[in-house]
This record gives sequence, structure tokens and C-alpha cells, in this order.
Amino acid sequence: MTSGELTSALVTIGIVVLFCALILIGWRNMKRRQSGIPAPYAGFADRREHSFEGMYVATTRFEDWLDRIAVHQLGVRANASLELGEAGIHLMRPGTSDVHIPWTAYVKVTRSSGMVGKFVEKDGLIVITWVKDDFTFDTGFRPRYHEDTAKIYQLLASHQADAAEQETN
Repeated sequence: MTSGELTSALVTIGIVVLFCALILIGWRNMKRRQSGIPAPYAGFADRREHSFEGMYVATTRFEDWLDRIAVHQLGVRANASLELGEAGIHLMRPGTSDVHIPWTAYVKVTRSSGMVGKFVEKDGLIVITWVKDDFTFDTGFRPRYHEDTAKIYQLLASHQADAAEQETN
């Protein structure tokens, strides 16, 4: 290796290290700015009725699908199973913390083609809106099998009607 090649290699390595450091600093600062965001609900006993494989995309602020929530591991994309039970929604994420949403906190379901860092075909993402401590979240899930998308949407939408009814009573 000539001295010119060595210099080029060291400059390239330095740029890559600097870039990685800036990403880590940005992530740390975002977590600091979001420190007031409430932690998700703790796991709760539930009889699971439906389970679907897929990918947990991210959790964002309500209707701001480019503002990933970094705190409480809510911004970590992972393979997941979406489980629906009598008491709520469970996003089981091996390797990181699970996300549990009781039906009482569930607001609505929508479909989208994209959410922070994940863009797919029209209506390929399931977006679950939920509330904790007056903070509204949107959580994205991408089913592994296309035919599951409509089924998940219908199951969640049926609970949406129940949630609206509880709110008016």
C-alpha cells in the first residue's frame, strides 16, 4: 500500500467514524428532548385471540409520522408479532421491549403507505393510534403476509367502534 492509498483509507475511515458519531449524538439528543414522553403500558394478563407475524415499524407522535419516538425503545424497528386479545393489543418484539396497548387506550386504526423510514405499497402499513397520560401515539406495523393486512384492519376497526361507544357513555 502506498502512502497515498494509506492517506485515502485513513481519511475515509475518519469520515465514516465522524458520520457514525454524529448519528449517535443526534439520537442521544432526540432522546433527551423526548424525556417527558410517557413510557408505554406495562404488560398485562390477556387471553390472546389472534396473532400475526410482521414488522414493528416505529412509534411516532400522533399524525407526525416522521417524528420517531426514540425513548423507551419505541423507535427501534424489529420483527414482531401483533397479538390481539380480550384486553388489548400486544406487539411482541424479540430482542427489545414489547408494546402493550389496552383497549381502553386504543383510539383508532388507519392504513398508510409510509411511516418514518418504511415506505411500502398503498395502505400496506397498519397504524394504531393510542393514548397514554394525554400523549397520543401512532404505532406502525407491517404484516408479513399481504392477506393479513385487511384482516388486522377489520379486527382493530371493530374495536374502534367499541372505543367510540365507551367514550360517549
